[in-house]
Formats: sequence, C-alpha cells, structure tokens
Amino acid sequence: MNKDEKFIITINRELGSGGRTVGRKLAEQLGVKYYDKAIIQGLTEKYGLTAEEIEQLKAQEKPSWWGELQERCKSLLSSNRQEKPSTSAMFETERKILERLAHEESCVVAGRSGFLIFRDYPNSLNVFIQASTEYRIERLMKKQGMTYAAALDTLDMVDEGRETYLKKYSDRSRYDTRNYDIMLSMDGMTEDDAVAVIMEYVNRKR
Repeated sequence: MNKDEKFIITINRELGSGGRTVGRKLAEQLGVKYYDKAIIQGLTEKYGLTAEEIEQLKAQEKPSWWGELQERCKSLLSSNRQEKPSTSAMFETERKILERLAHEESCVVAGRSGFLIFRDYPNSLNVFIQASTEYRIERLMKKQGMTYAAALDTLDMVDEGRETYLKKYSDRSRYDTRNYDIMLSMDGMTEDDAVAVIMEYVNRKR
C-alpha cells in the first residue's frame, strides 16, 4: 500500500478486541476519514436506502456525493418511509456506499466485510484485530458493564453471527489468514501500540 496515493485500509475485528478504537486512531494519525460500519448500516436501516438509489447518486459523479447522500436520507425521513431492505439488499447497498467513499478519498473502514468488499482494490491494506477470549470478556465487562457470563454469551453470539453473515456472501471464513495483510493480537498491547505496528508497515510498504 502506498499512502502517498489514494488508499483504503480495512479494519476487520473481533468484538471486544479494541479494533474499532484502533481504526479511529489510525485514521487520525493518517489524516483521513474514518467510517465505522455502524455508520453505513445505520443509514441503510433507518432510511431504507436501496442499491439503485446509491447508483443514481453515483452516476452523477459529483464531488459532494456524501453530502447528497445525507440530504437524500433527510428527504426519505421526512416522507415517513418505513420499509427496510432485506439483508441481501442491505449488504449490496452498504457495499456500494463504501466503494463510492473509497473511490473519492483515502479512508479507514471498520467493518466485518471490509476485506471482502475491497479485496480487489488496487491500493489497500486489510487488517484483522483479534484477542484472547479472556481479554475480550474483560473489555466488555469494563466498557459495557456486563457480567462475565453475559459477556461470554455476547461474544459467542456475535462471533457466530458475523461468520454466518460473511459466508452468506462469500466462500471465505473471517478467520482465514489469507484474507489479511496484517493480523494483530491485542493481548499485551494498547490501541496505540497496534496503530504504531500498522503505521510501521504502511511506511515501509511501497
């Protein structure tokens, strides 16, 4: 990946690993936008956007594409549109939004399907952030006030759900190391340590 040209970095992560924070801090250090998948998914769920509507905006080739998308969302909200897209339609819509953002600017994207969406992108870096179960449980207990049992149940449910989600749209497992350029275990590391490791890789890679 060449950071002097337009690039995309995907942060794929296990729940409770701190990957979202790593992605945000990495984007800040690189001076680029950070897009959490929750932001994109929130748009599609709340406003019922379709892939066709994204294509209409994409075809306009305007610099203010993101702003116009947000305005479209406001319009849909004011019209009391209630219907929500299916899971497949939502995946396709999210993919088109993320691809468009990457087409316009360098950015860091955190989300479980980032590596899949951008696997053929010419100047990209795919990172997977993971941690031991105990590390993840401790983090959930601290950050979200969960009991040990509740945190463990949440991890099992989310891990299974994310793996199932990915396999619905590909023949890959999110735990396959071939999906990524960098894999980091957060045990014994801070988020800043992880950012430093990724930045060292980025600065060396040309």
